[in-house]
Amino acid sequence: MKQFPHHVFREYDIRGIADSEITPEFAYRLGMAFAAAILPENEQRPVVVGRDVRLSGPALQQAVMEGLNDAGIDVLDLDMAPTPLAYYAVYHYNASGCIHVTASHNPAGYNGFKMMCGRSSLHGHEIQTLKNTMLQPLSSAWPSGHLKHASVRDIYQRFVVADCPIDRPLKVVIDAGNGPAGIIAAPIYRSLGCEVIELYCEPDGHFPNHHPDPTIEENMRDLSAAVRAHKADLGIGFDGDGDRIGLVDERGTMVAGDMLLLLLARRLLIQHPGATIISEVKSSQHLYDSIATAGGKAIMWRTGHSLIKAKMKETGALLAGEMNGHLFFADRFYGFDDAVYAGARIMQMIAENNCPLSELVAELPPSVVTPEIRIEYPDETKFGLIEAAQLHFEQYGYDINTVDGLRIQFRNGPEGYGWGLLRASNTQPAIVMRFEASNEMLLQQIRGEIEGWLLSQAVTVG
Repeated sequence: MKQFPHHVFREYDIRGIADSEITPEFAYRLGMAFAAAILPENEQRPVVVGRDVRLSGPALQQAVMEGLNDAGIDVLDLDMAPTPLAYYAVYHYNASGCIHVTASHNPAGYNGFKMMCGRSSLHGHEIQTLKNTMLQPLSSAWPSGHLKHASVRDIYQRFVVADCPIDRPLKVVIDAGNGPAGIIAAPIYRSLGCEVIELYCEPDGHFPNHHPDPTIEENMRDLSAAVRAHKADLGIGFDGDGDRIGLVDERGTMVAGDMLLLLLARRLLIQHPGATIISEVKSSQHLYDSIATAGGKAIMWRTGHSLIKAKMKETGALLAGEMNGHLFFADRFYGFDDAVYAGARIMQMIAENNCPLSELVAELPPSVVTPEIRIEYPDETKFGLIEAAQLHFEQYGYDINTVDGLRIQFRNGPEGYGWGLLRASNTQPAIVMRFEASNEMLLQQIRGEIEGWLLSQAVTVG
């Protein structure tokens, strides 16, 4: 086998350019290597394999399944489906794991793989172990595994509808971004009694209408306009593989991921006092403080869906979420990120309140905050840059949280509070920043200090 680029093996999934970095040969060897990672006691249980809508998906899925079969492993073929449906199938069929062919919200020319071994997402050193196995000679097993087509859509729909009854009918606009989530979400939400207006729910790997990332305002414009035009209660946007959610209120205004998590956390803590709730280093300080005030235990953790899920299992957390729209429910659910299920839980929350979503958001603590800011920076040197930044800011005595990059506390007292984040992306050749402060002047001071240091290192920030 020819050498393949090692940078496609990222912290919590595999992702690269289809047909050059991610090829059928690569996928076949991944299938065989994954078989070697299955514990001996689980080898008699099948592996679930599915794909999103990308044009390169069918060939890659076929190659993965052939690799698993040639290694002696049975396969359940989900065909095209959102990633969370593959996760759900692992639980429903008691499978030995899953491989889902997807590049999430990356451009149409990318593809990759999200994986579970048993009921745990592969990440970190486990993905590096897969890489090392793929580099070794691999041989076929006898007898070969069997391939069986499977569908859990109806079973999943019945589960969500039974779990999330809604007190009053809502009108919701959904935008699937031409990914696979719309064909699952629309019938479920209608079965819940909602009126559903669909945008871009036809699966299309060209993504002809907009990029399938609901955290970017430009991608949510059509959804916002449709919510206002139809006088809907809310709008839900899905990403390219259906594990991340974006939300707009009845005015068409986007709701930040950390504030959405706070709304859900407040509701959860009424039902489960003292519950543990996890978020990431990019989230607002108000989220952590408000969870504590409501009697919960808030944990700030590393960014990444696999890392968050592992931390939930370790701590017994009932809820978690990230700024980018990953929401994880272990209360009444399985602890993995599922945007369709999250949408049902959000509508359940809205329906039980006698006020619009915008009023619920308006009750949350105010602050001045930037969106996530990404700066292109080479994979080879981005972590070194973060280490240099830590040395620089430590010498001035700042309080720095290093759980994931650098979350630098600049103020925390009567004169105001504020922090700045500087971390290396685990999925792209980029540096990530975010800033929050009690007022605009302080935010600009904090941002200026961090960006000024980056400029001194010849990093272009504008």
